[in-house]
Amino acid sequence: MTGVKGVEVESVLNCSLIDFKTRCSQLYTGQIEISVAGFRGINSSNKVSLALSLIGPHVLRVNRGDTTALSDATPPGSPVMLRRSGSTRSTEENVFSRLSTSTLAGENSRPQDKGYITPARGAISASGSSSKSTTLVCTHTAEGHSRAVLAVHATDTLMLTGSKDRTAKLWDLGRGAELLTLPGHPSNVVKVAFCPRAQLAFTVSQSTVRVWDTRRGADACIKTLSSSGLTTSGSAASGRSSDVMCREHQINDIRLAPDGSSLFCAAGNAVQIWDLRRFSQAGRLSGHQAPVMALALTKDSENTLVISGSKDHYIKIFEVIEDAAGILTPKFNLEPPHYDGIQSLTLQGSTLFSGSRDMCIKKWDLHTKQLKHSINAAHKDWVCALDFIPGTDTLVSGCRAGFLKLWQSDTCASLGEVRAHSSAINAIATNTSSIFTASNDSAVRVWSSTPHAPHLTRPGRHRHR
Repeated sequence: MTGVKGVEVESVLNCSLIDFKTRCSQLYTGQIEISVAGFRGINSSNKVSLALSLIGPHVLRVNRGDTTALSDATPPGSPVMLRRSGSTRSTEENVFSRLSTSTLAGENSRPQDKGYITPARGAISASGSSSKSTTLVCTHTAEGHSRAVLAVHATDTLMLTGSKDRTAKLWDLGRGAELLTLPGHPSNVVKVAFCPRAQLAFTVSQSTVRVWDTRRGADACIKTLSSSGLTTSGSAASGRSSDVMCREHQINDIRLAPDGSSLFCAAGNAVQIWDLRRFSQAGRLSGHQAPVMALALTKDSENTLVISGSKDHYIKIFEVIEDAAGILTPKFNLEPPHYDGIQSLTLQGSTLFSGSRDMCIKKWDLHTKQLKHSINAAHKDWVCALDFIPGTDTLVSGCRAGFLKLWQSDTCASLGEVRAHSSAINAIATNTSSIFTASNDSAVRVWSSTPHAPHLTRPGRHRHR
């Protein structure tokens, strides 16, 4: 049997179509039409059109053009070889150990191809007409998730992402490649956090936080923390679910204490405090009338200030002492409130910025607890994410329409904007050199505010699209 472009399909007599698919060993992109007379379990009068497309390093997706169900074919039989003309490479030289018939079992068993961080195809820059204009240049793009990226966290060496594909991914920023995929979440992974000291990753899905020891690999979920206060060793049930169980609450945000000893979780209308030394719930912050959507932490004297923004339009400040227990009420309310729910919070020193569904950004002084400035109609859609460009006083905001805007934090003057993504920006993270934006377009873009690209090297192989 012969396919297009000189590709030969060698003997497939007494071989099933499933076996052909799973053992096909050539990295080939194109269309091959083959006779299926030699395949067991298939009517010999049929022909099958197989689209072989490179979807990751050494991983092929095979699509059939006929209507014969693959489930009708027999289990895998003897090995098959597929060569380019003049090639002597065998299947043993390739990586079909990563492809198996379990691919056909359903979504939960579908293999995840590795992600890579590659140089941006053409610079995307943002600048304004202000004399203090700051230039923001897109330098790299991280691709690997199959659906919207909802969360991102970055250190100087690692990036952690969470997605609607029900996985989180840990990335090596130095090599520009994915290190681990953390699977098995019941639904969207909406928030992530990473503790460099303990090498622990935290991923949020529905009413649970999974804690992963990244030194152990992808199956290293050591604890599952529930919004009800229960703790489970390892992963809870990993099947797909769209429902939050009774007496549980959706977790919308998490924040790690600077020393890594505590985790604060926005669960329903309250904020849980978890003692990570014992993996037990230590306290609860209560006072909102609607779900808490965003958290920020800072220190005030010897206490930790926990700042919460809610769908009830209000921002509240809680003082949490070390080893706090029981139910704590807010010390301060920031007024006037937003006209709609709070979506994002970020801090620089004693200054707090809040972004809302009302398309407004507010600037607050935490010393006086007063509103200092309100940027009305800062965006034309929800303000979903806020952060600061490293080492500057420039605020970055991202909205549901995919735009990034830059602001001078002292005066709140606009410094420029860019259409950063084709769809919503869900999260922004920074390290000492770069800005990271996560979007519904399934990608994370890496930005630099200087002429020099961040320390990211192009891998030897990368994903083609």
